[in-house]
Amino acid sequence: MEVVKLKPTPLTPESFQPYGQVIGPSPDGALFGPQDAQLHLSAGTPRFYIMRLEKRPLKFSNITHHANVSQCLGSVGALPWYIGVAMPSIVRDDKSRDYEVVENSVQSKVGHYYVPPSPMEVKVFRVEGPHFLKFHVGTWHAGPLFKEQTMDFYNLELSDTNEVDHTTHKFDHNDNTVFVIDD
Repeated sequence: MEVVKLKPTPLTPESFQPYGQVIGPSPDGALFGPQDAQLHLSAGTPRFYIMRLEKRPLKFSNITHHANVSQCLGSVGALPWYIGVAMPSIVRDDKSRDYEVVENSVQSKVGHYYVPPSPMEVKVFRVEGPHFLKFHVGTWHAGPLFKEQTMDFYNLELSDTNEVDHTTHKFDHNDNTVFVIDD
């Protein structure tokens, strides 16, 4: 098994743009604009909840994407946390009829086609302070991961995301790779 140590990439709106948006505080009364989360929630009923996670050490071998929603995550207490990401790689959804066959594409158990992420493309970001991350539809993500024993996260997705829109790539089984965050 290859252990890949990843140093966190500094989180800025520009560095995170290929994966989604960094959403920070804005003044009360500010009008909607590009600084706000550009959400895709039209494929079902939105679900906003507080997710309690326990013992999520700074290592991962699985990465997940959602093909129908732009998920948002943020720490309730603004404590530092980490997220592993890779670029969206959805080739087509399960409703498309005409599409170009892409080499190495795989059909997910929920119907859409994607190209598995490469271990070489994985990055890690450290999220600090009052920030949310909004993932583009299809962004691969591993986490949230953290140093605390327990953390709570705001989570915005669809009500059935975890049942009908959850595709996982297992780097340990498919690529003989495990990632460790070096921070």
